[in-house]
Amino acid sequence: MSPIMFGMFGDPAAIDPSLDCRAATFENVTGARGGGGTEADGRKGAAYRTIKAGERVTLCELDGPGRVTHMWCTVPPAPPEELRALTIEGWYDGGATTGGEPSISVPLVDLFGVAHGRPVAYASVLAAMQEGRGFNLHVPMPFVGGLRLEFFNGSKRNVDLYYQLDVTLGAVEPSYLHVSWRRENPTTMQRDFVIADGIEGPGRFLGCNVGVRVLDGGNWYGEGEVKVFRDGDTTHPTICGTGLEDYVGSAWGMGAHHSLWAGAPLDVREHQRNPQPDFVGFYRWHVPDPIMFASHMRVTIQQIGMAMFGPGHEAEFEAYAAAHPVAGRGWWRIGPLVAAGIADRVDDYCATAFVYATRPQPVERVDVAAAIADVARRPYERPSTMEQMLSTAVNAEIDVFRPR
Repeated sequence: MSPIMFGMFGDPAAIDPSLDCRAATFENVTGARGGGGTEADGRKGAAYRTIKAGERVTLCELDGPGRVTHMWCTVPPAPPEELRALTIEGWYDGGATTGGEPSISVPLVDLFGVAHGRPVAYASVLAAMQEGRGFNLHVPMPFVGGLRLEFFNGSKRNVDLYYQLDVTLGAVEPSYLHVSWRRENPTTMQRDFVIADGIEGPGRFLGCNVGVRVLDGGNWYGEGEVKVFRDGDTTHPTICGTGLEDYVGSAWGMGAHHSLWAGAPLDVREHQRNPQPDFVGFYRWHVPDPIMFASHMRVTIQQIGMAMFGPGHEAEFEAYAAAHPVAGRGWWRIGPLVAAGIADRVDDYCATAFVYATRPQPVERVDVAAAIADVARRPYERPSTMEQMLSTAVNAEIDVFRPR
Protein backbone atom coordinates (compact mmCIF):
# COMPACT_ATOMS: atom_id res chain seq x y z
CA MET A 1 0.00 0.00 0.00
CA SER A 2 1.35 3.43 -0.95
CA PRO A 3 2.16 6.18 1.61
CA ILE A 4 -0.85 8.16 0.35
CA MET A 5 -3.15 5.23 1.07
CA PHE A 6 -1.61 4.78 4.53
CA GLY A 7 -2.25 8.44 5.26
CA MET A 8 -5.85 8.24 4.11
CA PHE A 9 -6.97 4.98 5.61
CA GLY A 10 -4.40 4.07 8.21
CA ASP A 11 -1.92 1.22 8.34
CA PRO A 12 -3.86 -2.04 7.85
CA ALA A 13 -1.36 -3.80 10.12
CA ALA A 14 -1.91 -1.36 13.00
CA ILE A 15 -3.61 -2.60 16.18
CA ASP A 16 -5.38 0.02 18.30
CA PRO A 17 -7.85 -1.36 20.88
CA SER A 18 -8.78 2.23 21.85
CA LEU A 19 -10.90 2.43 18.68
CA ASP A 20 -14.35 1.27 19.72
CA CYS A 21 -15.74 -0.28 16.53
CA ARG A 22 -19.51 -0.28 16.06
CA ALA A 23 -22.12 -0.71 13.31
CA ALA A 24 -25.57 0.78 12.88
CA THR A 25 -28.35 -1.12 11.13
CA PHE A 26 -32.12 -1.33 11.44
CA GLU A 27 -31.60 -3.74 14.32
CA ASN A 28 -29.24 -1.38 16.12
CA VAL A 29 -29.56 2.28 15.08
CA THR A 30 -27.55 3.46 18.10
CA GLY A 31 -24.69 1.07 17.43
CA ALA A 32 -24.96 -0.24 20.99
CA ARG A 33 -22.59 -2.96 22.16
CA GLY A 34 -24.24 -6.35 21.85
CA GLY A 35 -27.18 -4.75 20.08
CA GLY A 36 -26.81 -6.28 16.64
CA GLY A 37 -28.70 -9.25 15.22
CA THR A 38 -31.40 -9.21 17.89
CA GLU A 39 -34.40 -10.07 15.68
CA ALA A 40 -35.63 -13.62 15.02
CA ASP A 41 -33.20 -15.11 17.55
CA GLY A 42 -30.30 -13.69 15.61
CA ARG A 43 -31.25 -15.47 12.39
CA LYS A 44 -31.41 -12.50 10.01
CA GLY A 45 -34.75 -11.20 11.18
CA ALA A 46 -34.39 -7.53 10.17
CA ALA A 47 -31.86 -7.25 7.36
CA TYR A 48 -34.08 -4.64 5.74
CA ARG A 49 -37.19 -2.59 6.31
CA THR A 50 -39.97 -1.69 3.91
CA ILE A 51 -40.20 2.10 3.92
CA LYS A 52 -43.64 3.28 2.90
CA ALA A 53 -44.21 6.11 0.46
CA GLY A 54 -43.81 9.40 2.35
CA GLU A 55 -42.20 7.72 5.38
CA ARG A 56 -39.04 8.94 7.15
CA VAL A 57 -36.86 6.58 9.20
CA THR A 58 -33.75 6.99 11.36
CA LEU A 59 -30.66 5.15 10.17
CA CYS A 60 -28.41 6.04 13.09
CA GLU A 61 -28.52 7.94 16.35
CA LEU A 62 -24.90 7.96 17.52
CA ASP A 63 -23.26 9.56 20.53
CA GLY A 64 -19.76 10.93 19.94
CA PRO A 65 -17.02 11.47 19.62
CA GLY A 66 -16.48 9.20 16.66
CA ARG A 67 -16.77 8.88 12.91
CA VAL A 68 -18.67 6.95 10.30
CA THR A 69 -15.99 5.26 8.23
CA HIS A 70 -18.13 3.43 5.65
CA MET A 71 -21.73 3.48 4.49
CA TRP A 72 -23.29 0.69 2.46
CA CYS A 73 -26.86 0.45 1.29
CA THR A 74 -29.06 -0.88 -1.45
CA VAL A 75 -32.62 -0.55 -2.68
CA PRO A 76 -34.37 -2.51 -5.43
CA PRO A 77 -33.89 -1.23 -8.99
CA ALA A 78 -36.59 1.26 -9.96
CA PRO A 79 -37.36 3.97 -12.52
CA PRO A 80 -35.08 7.04 -12.26
CA GLU A 81 -37.78 9.36 -10.89
CA GLU A 82 -38.53 6.88 -8.09
CA LEU A 83 -34.88 6.47 -7.09
CA ARG A 84 -34.29 10.24 -7.30
CA ALA A 85 -37.07 10.78 -4.75
CA LEU A 86 -35.14 8.89 -2.03
CA THR A 87 -33.04 11.20 0.14
CA ILE A 88 -30.52 11.09 2.98
CA GLU A 89 -30.31 13.85 5.59
CA GLY A 90 -27.97 14.28 8.54
CA TRP A 91 -27.66 16.42 11.69
CA TYR A 92 -24.72 16.92 14.05
CA ASP A 93 -25.37 17.50 17.75
CA GLY A 94 -29.12 17.42 17.16
CA GLY A 95 -28.91 20.47 14.91
CA ALA A 96 -28.11 22.68 17.89
CA THR A 97 -25.96 25.09 15.84
CA THR A 98 -27.95 24.92 12.60
CA GLY A 99 -31.40 25.93 13.82
CA GLY A 100 -32.55 22.35 13.43
CA GLU A 101 -31.63 22.28 9.73
CA PRO A 102 -29.54 19.39 8.36
CA SER A 103 -25.89 19.61 7.36
CA ILE A 104 -26.41 16.76 4.88
CA SER A 105 -29.30 16.72 2.42
CA VAL A 106 -28.93 14.84 -0.85
CA PRO A 107 -30.75 12.34 -3.08
CA LEU A 108 -29.65 8.81 -2.20
CA VAL A 109 -28.09 7.82 -5.53
CA ASP A 110 -26.34 11.20 -5.90
CA LEU A 111 -24.72 10.71 -2.47
CA PHE A 112 -22.93 7.67 -3.86
CA GLY A 113 -21.62 9.50 -6.91
CA VAL A 114 -24.10 9.14 -9.77
CA ALA A 115 -26.75 11.65 -10.86
CA HIS A 116 -30.18 11.45 -12.50
CA GLY A 117 -31.45 8.45 -10.49
CA ARG A 118 -29.52 6.05 -12.72
CA PRO A 119 -27.19 3.73 -10.75
CA VAL A 120 -24.33 2.41 -12.85
CA ALA A 121 -21.39 0.15 -12.08
CA TYR A 122 -18.24 2.10 -11.21
CA ALA A 123 -15.54 2.38 -8.56
CA SER A 124 -13.56 5.32 -7.19
CA VAL A 125 -11.38 5.70 -4.14
CA LEU A 126 -14.18 7.17 -1.96
CA ALA A 127 -17.40 5.94 -3.56
CA ALA A 128 -18.50 2.98 -5.63
CA MET A 129 -21.55 1.21 -6.99
CA GLN A 130 -20.69 -2.46 -7.20
CA GLU A 131 -22.54 -3.90 -10.20
CA GLY A 132 -24.67 -0.75 -10.12
CA ARG A 133 -26.55 -2.23 -7.15
CA GLY A 134 -24.39 -2.06 -4.02
CA PHE A 135 -23.82 1.58 -2.97
CA ASN A 136 -20.63 2.26 -0.99
CA LEU A 137 -19.29 5.49 0.50
CA HIS A 138 -15.91 5.74 2.25
CA VAL A 139 -16.05 9.51 2.88
CA PRO A 140 -15.39 9.93 6.64
CA MET A 141 -18.11 11.58 8.74
CA PRO A 142 -16.52 12.69 12.04
CA PHE A 143 -18.81 13.88 14.85
CA VAL A 144 -17.95 15.30 18.25
CA GLY A 145 -21.29 15.37 20.07
CA GLY A 146 -23.62 13.17 18.04
CA LEU A 147 -24.82 12.23 14.57
CA ARG A 148 -28.29 11.39 13.29
CA LEU A 149 -28.90 10.22 9.74
CA GLU A 150 -32.37 9.80 8.26
CA PHE A 151 -33.77 8.25 5.10
CA PHE A 152 -36.85 9.77 3.46
CA ASN A 153 -38.94 7.95 0.88
CA GLY A 154 -40.35 10.79 -1.20
CA SER A 155 -41.48 8.45 -3.95
CA LYS A 156 -44.95 7.06 -4.62
CA ARG A 157 -44.03 3.44 -3.94
CA ASN A 158 -42.81 1.42 -0.98
CA VAL A 159 -39.06 0.78 -0.90
CA ASP A 160 -37.09 -2.07 0.69
CA LEU A 161 -33.98 -0.48 2.23
CA TYR A 162 -30.90 -2.41 3.35
CA TYR A 163 -27.97 -0.56 4.94
CA GLN A 164 -25.02 -0.69 7.32
CA LEU A 165 -22.99 2.17 8.78
CA ASP A 166 -19.53 1.24 10.08
CA VAL A 167 -18.41 3.46 12.96
CA THR A 168 -15.40 3.98 15.20
CA LEU A 169 -15.89 5.78 18.50
CA GLY A 170 -12.99 7.77 19.93
CA ALA A 171 -11.50 11.25 19.90
CA VAL A 172 -11.75 13.14 16.60
CA GLU A 173 -10.81 16.58 15.35
CA PRO A 174 -13.79 18.92 14.78
CA SER A 175 -14.19 18.43 11.02
CA TYR A 176 -17.81 18.05 9.97
CA LEU A 177 -18.83 16.71 6.58
CA HIS A 178 -21.43 18.81 4.76
CA VAL A 179 -23.16 17.33 1.73
CA SER A 180 -25.32 19.67 -0.33
CA TRP A 181 -27.28 19.17 -3.54
CA ARG A 182 -28.45 21.80 -5.99
CA ARG A 183 -29.98 21.87 -9.43
CA GLU A 184 -30.73 24.46 -12.13
CA ASN A 185 -33.21 23.18 -14.69
CA PRO A 186 -32.37 24.91 -16.94
CA THR A 187 -29.32 27.05 -16.31
CA THR A 188 -29.19 30.73 -17.24
CA MET A 189 -27.18 31.85 -20.27
CA GLN A 190 -23.75 33.20 -19.22
CA ARG A 191 -24.40 32.62 -15.50
CA ASP A 192 -22.09 29.90 -14.23
CA PHE A 193 -23.69 27.01 -12.35
CA VAL A 194 -22.74 26.85 -8.66
CA ILE A 195 -21.41 23.49 -7.47
CA ALA A 196 -20.58 24.51 -3.89
CA ASP A 197 -21.09 27.66 -1.83
CA GLY A 198 -22.27 28.90 1.55
CA ILE A 199 -20.09 26.89 3.94
CA GLU A 200 -17.86 29.11 6.09
CA GLY A 201 -14.30 28.09 6.89
CA PRO A 202 -11.92 26.99 7.97
CA GLY A 203 -12.77 24.13 5.69
CA ARG A 204 -11.95 21.83 2.81
CA PHE A 205 -13.63 21.12 -0.51
CA LEU A 206 -13.34 17.35 -0.80
CA GLY A 207 -14.96 17.06 -4.21
CA CYS A 208 -18.21 16.70 -6.08
CA ASN A 209 -20.27 14.80 -8.56
CA VAL A 210 -22.14 16.64 -11.28
CA GLY A 211 -24.97 15.65 -13.59
CA VAL A 212 -25.88 17.25 -16.90
CA ARG A 213 -29.11 16.73 -18.83
CA VAL A 214 -28.03 17.98 -22.21
CA LEU A 215 -30.60 20.36 -23.67
CA ASP A 216 -28.84 22.71 -26.05
CA GLY A 217 -27.63 22.14 -29.58
CA GLY A 218 -24.12 22.13 -30.95
CA ASN A 219 -21.67 19.25 -31.04
CA TRP A 220 -20.26 19.20 -27.49
CA TYR A 221 -21.54 20.51 -24.16
CA GLY A 222 -18.38 20.42 -22.04
CA GLU A 223 -16.03 23.33 -22.77
CA GLY A 224 -16.86 25.17 -19.52
CA GLU A 225 -14.14 25.76 -16.95
CA VAL A 226 -14.44 24.74 -13.28
CA LYS A 227 -13.48 27.69 -11.07
CA VAL A 228 -12.68 27.76 -7.33
CA PHE A 229 -13.04 31.14 -5.62
CA ARG A 230 -11.54 31.17 -2.14
CA ASP A 231 -10.80 33.59 0.69
CA GLY A 232 -11.46 36.94 -0.93
CA ASP A 233 -11.51 36.06 -4.62
CA THR A 234 -14.08 38.23 -6.40
CA THR A 235 -14.12 38.60 -10.19
CA HIS A 236 -11.53 35.94 -10.90
CA PRO A 237 -10.75 32.69 -9.05
CA THR A 238 -7.51 31.41 -7.61
CA ILE A 239 -8.02 27.98 -9.20
CA CYS A 240 -9.33 27.74 -12.77
CA GLY A 241 -9.44 24.66 -14.95
CA THR A 242 -9.36 24.36 -18.74
CA GLY A 243 -12.60 22.53 -19.48
CA LEU A 244 -15.16 20.09 -18.15
CA GLU A 245 -13.57 16.85 -19.36
CA ASP A 246 -10.16 18.18 -18.31
CA TYR A 247 -11.41 18.61 -14.73
CA VAL A 248 -12.46 14.95 -14.82
CA GLY A 249 -9.00 13.97 -16.06
CA SER A 250 -10.05 13.06 -19.61
CA ALA A 251 -9.54 14.96 -22.88
CA TRP A 252 -10.95 15.62 -26.36
CA GLY A 253 -14.55 14.93 -25.37
CA MET A 254 -15.73 12.46 -22.78
CA GLY A 255 -17.24 8.99 -22.75
CA ALA A 256 -18.07 6.60 -19.91
CA HIS A 257 -15.06 5.82 -17.70
CA HIS A 258 -14.00 5.74 -14.04
CA SER A 259 -10.78 5.88 -12.02
CA LEU A 260 -9.60 6.42 -8.44
CA TRP A 261 -9.97 10.18 -8.27
CA ALA A 262 -12.19 11.17 -11.20
CA GLY A 263 -14.46 9.73 -13.84
CA ALA A 264 -17.70 9.92 -15.78
CA PRO A 265 -19.46 6.59 -15.22
CA LEU A 266 -22.85 7.72 -16.56
CA ASP A 267 -23.29 8.36 -20.27
CA VAL A 268 -26.81 7.81 -21.59
CA ARG A 269 -27.33 8.14 -25.33
CA GLU A 270 -29.28 6.11 -27.87
CA HIS A 271 -26.36 5.64 -30.25
CA GLN A 272 -22.66 6.14 -29.73
CA ARG A 273 -22.61 8.11 -32.96
CA ASN A 274 -24.78 10.78 -31.31
CA PRO A 275 -22.50 13.78 -30.70
CA GLN A 276 -24.06 14.56 -27.31
CA PRO A 277 -25.51 12.28 -24.60
CA ASP A 278 -28.97 12.81 -23.13
CA PHE A 279 -27.68 12.36 -19.55
CA VAL A 280 -24.13 12.40 -18.23
CA GLY A 281 -22.63 12.26 -14.75
CA PHE A 282 -19.05 12.82 -13.57
CA TYR A 283 -17.13 13.01 -10.26
CA ARG A 284 -13.86 14.45 -8.93
CA TRP A 285 -12.21 13.84 -5.54
CA HIS A 286 -9.63 16.37 -4.28
CA VAL A 287 -7.60 14.17 -1.92
CA PRO A 288 -3.98 14.20 -3.14
CA ASP A 289 -4.68 17.70 -4.53
CA PRO A 290 -6.47 19.29 -1.54
CA ILE A 291 -8.51 22.49 -1.76
CA MET A 292 -8.47 24.25 1.61
CA PHE A 293 -10.02 27.58 2.56
CA ALA A 294 -9.80 29.81 5.62
CA SER A 295 -13.07 31.74 5.40
CA HIS A 296 -15.04 31.14 2.21
CA MET A 297 -15.06 28.96 -0.87
CA ARG A 298 -17.25 28.90 -3.97
CA VAL A 299 -16.99 26.39 -6.83
CA THR A 300 -18.65 27.03 -10.20
CA ILE A 301 -18.72 25.54 -13.68
CA GLN A 302 -19.42 27.37 -16.92
CA GLN A 303 -21.99 26.26 -19.48
CA ILE A 304 -19.91 26.53 -22.65
CA GLY A 305 -19.96 24.17 -25.60
CA MET A 306 -18.55 23.73 -29.08
CA ALA A 307 -20.41 23.90 -32.37
CA MET A 308 -19.28 23.25 -35.92
CA PHE A 309 -21.18 23.95 -39.13
CA GLY A 310 -20.35 22.39 -42.48
CA PRO A 311 -21.00 23.56 -46.04
CA GLY A 312 -24.64 24.28 -46.76
CA HIS A 313 -25.43 25.08 -43.12
CA GLU A 314 -24.87 28.83 -43.25
CA ALA A 315 -28.43 29.59 -42.09
CA GLU A 316 -28.11 27.21 -39.14
CA PHE A 317 -24.87 28.90 -38.13
CA GLU A 318 -26.40 32.37 -38.28
CA ALA A 319 -29.34 31.26 -36.11
CA TYR A 320 -27.06 29.51 -33.59
CA ALA A 321 -24.63 32.42 -33.36
CA ALA A 322 -27.50 34.85 -32.77
CA ALA A 323 -28.79 32.80 -29.81
CA HIS A 324 -25.45 31.75 -28.29
CA PRO A 325 -22.91 34.41 -27.22
CA VAL A 326 -19.51 33.46 -28.52
CA ALA A 327 -16.81 32.55 -25.98
CA GLY A 328 -13.06 32.20 -26.23
CA ARG A 329 -11.48 33.79 -29.29
CA GLY A 330 -14.59 33.83 -31.45
CA TRP A 331 -15.80 31.85 -34.46
CA TRP A 332 -13.17 30.52 -36.82
CA ARG A 333 -13.03 28.77 -40.18
CA ILE A 334 -11.00 25.72 -41.05
CA GLY A 335 -11.04 23.68 -44.20
CA PRO A 336 -14.55 23.29 -45.62
CA LEU A 337 -16.29 24.33 -42.39
CA VAL A 338 -18.55 27.36 -42.50
CA ALA A 339 -17.71 28.12 -38.85
CA ALA A 340 -16.54 26.48 -35.64
CA GLY A 341 -16.02 27.77 -32.12
CA ILE A 342 -17.09 27.71 -28.51
CA ALA A 343 -20.16 29.52 -27.21
CA ASP A 344 -22.29 29.85 -24.11
CA ARG A 345 -25.28 27.52 -23.87
CA VAL A 346 -28.10 26.41 -21.57
CA ASP A 347 -28.44 22.91 -20.10
CA ASP A 348 -29.81 21.22 -16.97
CA TYR A 349 -27.13 20.90 -14.26
CA CYS A 350 -27.16 19.33 -10.80
CA ALA A 351 -24.32 18.82 -8.32
CA THR A 352 -23.54 17.14 -5.03
CA ALA A 353 -20.75 18.88 -3.08
CA PHE A 354 -18.73 17.39 -0.21
CA VAL A 355 -17.29 20.09 2.07
CA TYR A 356 -15.69 19.80 5.51
CA ALA A 357 -15.84 22.63 8.04
CA THR A 358 -14.82 23.02 11.67
CA ARG A 359 -18.42 23.61 12.80
CA PRO A 360 -21.78 22.25 11.65
CA GLN A 361 -23.70 24.52 9.28
CA PRO A 362 -27.03 24.18 7.49
CA VAL A 363 -27.43 23.22 3.85
CA GLU A 364 -30.46 23.70 1.64
CA ARG A 365 -32.85 20.77 1.85
CA VAL A 366 -33.62 18.73 -1.24
CA ASP A 367 -36.82 19.72 -3.02
CA VAL A 368 -38.04 16.31 -4.18
CA ALA A 369 -40.35 17.73 -6.84
CA ALA A 370 -37.46 19.67 -8.38
CA ALA A 371 -35.12 16.69 -8.07
CA ILE A 372 -37.34 14.25 -9.98
CA ALA A 373 -38.46 16.62 -12.76
CA ASP A 374 -37.41 15.58 -16.27
CA VAL A 375 -35.36 12.52 -15.29
CA ALA A 376 -37.73 9.83 -16.60
CA ARG A 377 -36.32 7.22 -18.94
CA ARG A 378 -36.02 7.96 -22.62
CA PRO A 379 -37.94 5.63 -24.94
CA TYR A 380 -34.78 3.70 -25.82
CA GLU A 381 -33.89 3.00 -22.15
CA ARG A 382 -35.08 -0.33 -20.79
CA PRO A 383 -35.49 -1.45 -17.16
CA SER A 384 -33.17 -4.23 -16.07
CA THR A 385 -34.39 -7.80 -15.76
CA MET A 386 -34.04 -7.54 -11.98
CA GLU A 387 -36.18 -4.40 -11.89
CA GLN A 388 -38.90 -6.12 -13.88
CA MET A 389 -38.82 -9.14 -11.55
CA LEU A 390 -38.92 -7.07 -8.37
CA SER A 391 -41.31 -4.32 -9.44
CA THR A 392 -44.43 -6.15 -8.27
CA ALA A 393 -42.84 -7.74 -5.20
CA VAL A 394 -41.76 -4.43 -3.64
CA ASN A 395 -45.31 -3.32 -2.95
CA ALA A 396 -46.85 -6.76 -2.40
CA GLU A 397 -48.47 -7.56 0.93
CA ILE A 398 -46.88 -10.77 2.22
CA ASP A 399 -48.10 -12.78 5.22
CA VAL A 400 -45.15 -14.37 7.02
CA PHE A 401 -45.67 -17.61 8.95
CA ARG A 402 -42.89 -18.59 11.35
CA PRO A 403 -43.43 -21.80 13.37
CA ARG A 404 -42.88 -21.57 17.09
